[in-house]
Amino acid sequence: MFDLPEVRSPDLLEAIALLSEAGIEERGAVFTNPEVVHFMLDLVGYTAEHDLTQLRILEPSFGDGSFLLPVVDRLLASWKRHHQSREPYSVLKNSLRAVELHRDTARATEQKVIAKLEAAGIKAATAQDLTRDWLLQDDFLAASIEGKFTHIVGNPPYVRQELISAPLMKFYRSKYATVYDRADLYVPFIERGLRLLEPGGKLSFICSDRWMKNRYGRRLRKLVADNYHLKHYVDMVGTDAFRTEVAAYTSITTIVNDRGDTTAIAKRPKLDAAYLKELAVQLNNEDRAEGAPVEVISNAVNGDEPWLLDCAPQLQLIRAIERAYKPLEEAGGRVGIGVASGCDRVYIAPYDALDVEPERKLPIAMAQDLASGQFVWGGKGIINPFEADGQLANPDHYPKFAAFLEANRKTIAERHVARKNPSGWFRTIDRIYPHLAGEKKLLIPDIRNEPIVAYEEGTAYPHHNLYWVTSRTWDLRALQAVLRSDIAKLFVWAYSVKMRGGWLRFQAQNLRRICLPVWETVSEQMRETLIELGGGNDHAAINAAVFELYNLDWRDIEIIKSIN
Repeated sequence: MFDLPEVRSPDLLEAIALLSEAGIEERGAVFTNPEVVHFMLDLVGYTAEHDLTQLRILEPSFGDGSFLLPVVDRLLASWKRHHQSREPYSVLKNSLRAVELHRDTARATEQKVIAKLEAAGIKAATAQDLTRDWLLQDDFLAASIEGKFTHIVGNPPYVRQELISAPLMKFYRSKYATVYDRADLYVPFIERGLRLLEPGGKLSFICSDRWMKNRYGRRLRKLVADNYHLKHYVDMVGTDAFRTEVAAYTSITTIVNDRGDTTAIAKRPKLDAAYLKELAVQLNNEDRAEGAPVEVISNAVNGDEPWLLDCAPQLQLIRAIERAYKPLEEAGGRVGIGVASGCDRVYIAPYDALDVEPERKLPIAMAQDLASGQFVWGGKGIINPFEADGQLANPDHYPKFAAFLEANRKTIAERHVARKNPSGWFRTIDRIYPHLAGEKKLLIPDIRNEPIVAYEEGTAYPHHNLYWVTSRTWDLRALQAVLRSDIAKLFVWAYSVKMRGGWLRFQAQNLRRICLPVWETVSEQMRETLIELGGGNDHAAINAAVFELYNLDWRDIEIIKSIN
């Protein structure tokens, strides 16, 4: 049994009670289409030809019965096939458990289950007894659940932390190691599900795929990599998996309480019952039919590293480049993000209009300054409350700065960062390091379908929607060429979470993944070529030079081109 308190605190009881009466959005309820439900049950082998009464299945968030009712149908069909002559209660009572937090939804679904049992010929009293044993109205993450399970399937709730009450978040953090950083509620659902699997048991969830690459999924990825087998991954982007449209990028994963190093992958399947039934067979079949829409990747999981599940050939090429070269920061580069002020309408204005001492303002590089692909300063400046040594400036030493702060005190002091730091109420969210403005650097906007990498001579400080790259070894014009190439895009494509329209996140964490040759190993001729191409517009020439730099053959180049 999971180690949960037998006695719950009044605060915890109240928080669970409130959530049990919350609306659909507050509790993150999204209901799955029946074709997808049956596909997932087929995928984990929960089918009526097996004696399902000898198995134990758990549905941790049963809602209106999207998964639960098909599970009951299959369980009853199996009972009739294998044990109909036996008294149903003793045969079926331990075969199923299901949990739902929302009180009214749980009651309504309970009646649907009773009706199914009675329709199968089970007496009313026995149907009620079975339903009482099977269903639990409670918070899955706080409920006491006995025993282990051969199968766990479902669609866990998708709830951001800020929508969860403080007592509940405190409890979740104390019990679930995967509740880390900004982890959504489905993350501890996966953790608890995994810990409830018996040896060889299978968990299959449909949920957001963000945890597979984002920072907040690190601990869950490590838990899976160290103790379980990622058996299936099905990318559901573009598939109408739910009865209502959702913004999340979803996938289906099957994780087994066993060890294994291969993952069968399918992408964006058709929402067709016959197609999905055959796909479930192919995902589980080692001798797949020729042309089957399934790829197999080995060693897709590695500690807490992001999972690169997009395509096997690209993964192999990325791993080869990672073995041969060094990550950007190990090759002499440095990556960072620009400054967030907490109130741009006060802190950022035309540079000449900021009536403060010269030491208390800096030219700022904005994303719109890179619209042409080159950096063209738009004339904006930012108030700089920090001295060169990183300490906050003393307003008493700067009369104009003091007057500016006083004139805008109400707005500045209302910011979250000001309330957290009353003595430094005028600081920006991020510390400003004035020397960065004077360093030559590359500026890269975040969300793009193609990378923009602009050279900046050392005249402006980056805004928070720009990432910057400096280097103590590489010539920045040469590095600009590499970062504008399709090799850099390949790395960002692989490590970035998916965005609508195929756009990519050129975040620091993804830029740092790009691997480079050591500058000292680059020939003089190649250096000159890269430097010349870095700020130009000949993308084909940039790619040709960078492909040569990395010693790629035509097969590698075709793999890279395929991501476009």
